[in-house]
Parts: sequence; structure tokens; C-alpha cells
Amino acid sequence: MILVTGANGLLGQFLVKVLVENHWEVLATGRGPSRLYFPEDLALRGGTASYVYADMDFTSAADVAHTLDRWQPTVILHAGAMTQVDPCEEDPLECYRVNVEGTQILLEAAAARGARFVFVSTDFVFDGAAGPYREEDTPNPISAYGRSKLEAERCVMAAPLDWSIIRTVLVYGTPLSGTRSNIISWTRSSLESGKRIQVVCDQWRTPTYVEDLALAIESVVRLNARGLYHISGKDFMTPYDMALRTARHLGLDETLLTRVDASTFTQPGRRPPRTGFIIDKAIRELGYDPISFDEGIVRTLGLADR
Repeated sequence: MILVTGANGLLGQFLVKVLVENHWEVLATGRGPSRLYFPEDLALRGGTASYVYADMDFTSAADVAHTLDRWQPTVILHAGAMTQVDPCEEDPLECYRVNVEGTQILLEAAAARGARFVFVSTDFVFDGAAGPYREEDTPNPISAYGRSKLEAERCVMAAPLDWSIIRTVLVYGTPLSGTRSNIISWTRSSLESGKRIQVVCDQWRTPTYVEDLALAIESVVRLNARGLYHISGKDFMTPYDMALRTARHLGLDETLLTRVDASTFTQPGRRPPRTGFIIDKAIRELGYDPISFDEGIVRTLGLADR
């Protein structure tokens, strides 16, 4: 059984979907009631593919121990985190508690039970001075969020168990259940209403379609791939580029888009100017083959390809 943290989030929902479709037994965990889209008849019924949901706070050692002792997962897939950059900067102690101490609690519980550990991290462990980055490049985070994820990575690497770390970049897509804004849906709704929007043109990323990321993580588990992997899309672009492609794909008025640099906005947390990943290792070792950003637009908006 694979335990997934953060199962109610965007990535978590797709992880559960992909794992179940690939015949894994899944323990989906999150805070509060399940927001997974699966109909009841797909819940745990003793078939070849199944899942069950449990309310679990991974920052509580007692909660984690109770859940692991009950279900006895053999893999811990830690996708849950405090990920919003500005709240992390404004409350670095809470950021550290969730992202570092929560990871350490899970690691200790996994090691005590002989479970494998797969950790989802971020491009924000880099300063953005020289991206795109390979796995062997030296991290240098410039925000509380980035520092917390790098510290959590170091905890994973030091733990006495089998581990894998998957770093990713600007994950986008539409949740299978619930709603969450992303740059594609935000651009569409803004332009359809005739609203002018300012979009940053001096931050470079390789945006990652959420299902591509989930499929890559499933490959890591299935192949028992160990170590560090960079997983992202192939397109190297700015948020302005993403918004412009969305507008053009949908035939919306691109003159409503205004190019601005990051200094236009006052934000507590610094964003690295140029990250993105070189994904050669994932392609070679995992068979990773991400879709294009244009195809990601189609899938995110639920459109037929044009």
C-alpha cells in the first residue's frame, strides 16, 4: 500500500487517480474530509486496484503513528506541504513546522516500519541565477519556502531508509474535484470578461502539467528508482508567455495582456528569476515524456484539440 499525503490537493488528486489506474492500493490522506472525485464504488473493495481515505495530520507524530500502524503502507509518498510563497515568508516558523518538522515526523515513522520514502520538492531550492537546472546543480534558496524545502530534502537524504526526491516546477492543471485558479484559467476568465491583466515577463520556468508529474512519480515507485529527479515540462517560458499562448489558443484579445517585471508587485517572498529544469535524467531513466504547454492548455480547459 502507498500512503499519499496532501491527497486533497491538485497533485494529490492526480496521484491517487494515476496510482489506482496502475493497480496500486492507495491510502490517501489529508486534513479534514476527502475531496477526491472518485465515486464510492471505486473505494476500497478488495479488488486489484483500490483506495481508502484517512484524515491525517502529518505534523502530528501520534496521528502519523496511528495511521501507519493501522494501514501498514510500504511506501510513503509525501506530496503535502505549505507551498504558498508569501504566507511562508510571513510565518517562517509555521512554514518550518509543516515543511521540515512534518517531513521529519513522517521519515522517522517510515524508517521505524521499513517503508520507502518519496518526497516532492521544488525548483525554489535554487536562487534562479543560472537556470534551467540539472540534479547535480547546487541549491541556494532565496525564500523561506525554498529554505524549508531544501532542509526537508536534507532530512530525507540523511534518513536510514530508501528514498527518492522529485523536484518540480510551477505545476498547473484543473483539480479533479473542487476548484483552484491557475494561470490558464485566470487568463481565460480575465480576458473573457474584458479585464486588463498584468503578467510577469522576467521570471522563467518550465511549467509542469499535473498529470505528467503524477505519472512520473508512479514511474519512480514502480521502477524503484532511487535518488534525485527533476520533473517538469519541456517549454522554457515566462508567465507572460503562458498567458499569451492561452489567449491565442482561445482566440481572446491578447492586447488586454500587459508585460510587467517582478518589481511591479510587492510580495513578501522573493521569487527566483530563472529556474526551470533540464529533464534528461528523467527521460533516460524513467521514460518520462511530458506534453507540450499548448497541449496542457487543451487538457486544463477541457477543450477538444484544435
